Amino acid sequence: MNLTLNFKNIQKILIPIDGSDYSMRAAEHGISIAKMLNAKIIVVYVIDDIVLDQFSKINERENVERELKKDGQRYIKYVLGLAEKEGVNADSLLAKGGPSEQIVHLAKELNIGLIVMGTHGLRGAMKVLIGSVAERVIELAPCPVLVIK
Repeated sequence: MNLTLNFKNIQKILIPIDGSDYSMRAAEHGISIAKMLNAKIIVVYVIDDIVLDQFSKINERENVERELKKDGQRYIKYVLGLAEKEGVNADSLLAKGGPSEQIVHLAKELNIGLIVMGTHGLRGAMKVLIGSVAERVIELAPCPVLVIK
């Protein structure tokens, strides 16, 4: 059994962001790794259904979703700007649903070689050592996951 990770085979890096300091720090690391490996990054922002459900009444849901989408687009634009400055090829996606499920789904669908993400997001430190989204992604991802604190 070969237990070494062959970084040369990593052509696409998925970088999930939510605007938190952790995710932005992870994005910077992901861009640096992509530059070293000449890999492409795909930045994803997931509009979290749980956040929508918790923080919006039915008649306000559309407004809250629109605001979250606007935030996501702003965060994505920022990270794409960082990638451009470093000469890293980058794409982006805006998804909706459960963050861990969407991240794992995209990793499979897009044949991602590495996921680089923050330990905790804007949902807060729901677990003592590692955020629940990162924990689920580590558990279910089809590729290596680098978690940045």
